[in-house]
Amino acid sequence: MLLGSGELGKEFVIACQRYGQYVIAVDSYEGAPAMQVAHETEVINMLDGSELDRIVAKHQPDIIVPEIEAIRTQRFYDYEAKGIQVVPSAKAANFTMNRKAIRDLAAIEVGVRTAPYKYATTLEELREGVAFTGIPCVVKPLMSSSGKGQSVIKSEADIEKAWNYAMEGSRGDLKEVIVEDFIKFDYEITLLTVTQKDGPTLFCPPIGHRQERGDYQESWQPQAMDPAHLSEAQEMADKVTKALGGAGIWGVEFFITKEGAYFSELSPRPHDTGMVTLAGTQNFSEFELHARAVLGLPIPTVELVRNGASAVVLASSSNEKTPEFTGVDNAATYSQSDFRIFGKPNTRPYRRMAVALTYGTEGTSELVEKAKKIAAEINVK
Repeated sequence: MLLGSGELGKEFVIACQRYGQYVIAVDSYEGAPAMQVAHETEVINMLDGSELDRIVAKHQPDIIVPEIEAIRTQRFYDYEAKGIQVVPSAKAANFTMNRKAIRDLAAIEVGVRTAPYKYATTLEELREGVAFTGIPCVVKPLMSSSGKGQSVIKSEADIEKAWNYAMEGSRGDLKEVIVEDFIKFDYEITLLTVTQKDGPTLFCPPIGHRQERGDYQESWQPQAMDPAHLSEAQEMADKVTKALGGAGIWGVEFFITKEGAYFSELSPRPHDTGMVTLAGTQNFSEFELHARAVLGLPIPTVELVRNGASAVVLASSSNEKTPEFTGVDNAATYSQSDFRIFGKPNTRPYRRMAVALTYGTEGTSELVEKAKKIAAEINVK
């Protein structure tokens, strides 16, 4: 049972079906991308624990795979106690759906390096947090996805705007933010980390990415970096994922500075920046790795096969009608490339609707520019 059925879930369902699995896709709206390739579907409010209980009792899944944050994850402990496998584990899903739990685990329990931070449940508490971290600083809702509600405070005048924006972007019923010191980083990476039921923890080659409005725009693999900084990030990722437990893929995000790696965030599932692996950059895509780990299939190694890049295609306006895509014939003329249209049933400004992919022997900067050109050919009407 897949809880959350977006574009990442869609690719995961396809990977699972190739291993002979029967999948029920769940989301809060009809026609979500993963529903289009699943055997059965359910539309519920996943923050409603009784509704979750109802569909779990109805379908009796062997495995529950959360794909989004807005889920009543406390129910997972009961499901796990009844013998249902929760991915990666009930503890991991519950902790990582809330930035507060995962940040405190990383910074306090495990002791990895993070930016100084405070929490706030009111505008006044946010002002106090900003006084603690100093300006500039970053504000994020404790529960959100794809960078929704995140902003940088550059002056006192930005504090109230940041609070209001965070409340607008917060998912679920949790109205709290984290404010953290702005790390002067050289670049960011996603370190896809694979934990196995019976096997060593594996690391994918680091993925670099660029963000706007807190959401990724382009990603590339591999990100060139100091081997010592990569080793440090791998050590941190290993510690945090071990503390949470379970098998699956994790998107562990780091800021890389001249001094080394700073732990930023962690997602217990395929990561949006990891869509670059659909370009065949690895021997297994992140979705295939997640499926194998969840099913307990051994993964001997993760190997870089070729360089690759991805660039997103965004909607520019809101419309409840099924969108049309133009320019795909032009996008298809580029060599060593591909694209994925997600099949979302409606649009809103900046909603991710498709992704362009490219690969080859060129450097990643050249591949990113090519991916952006391919993405620019595709228009959402």
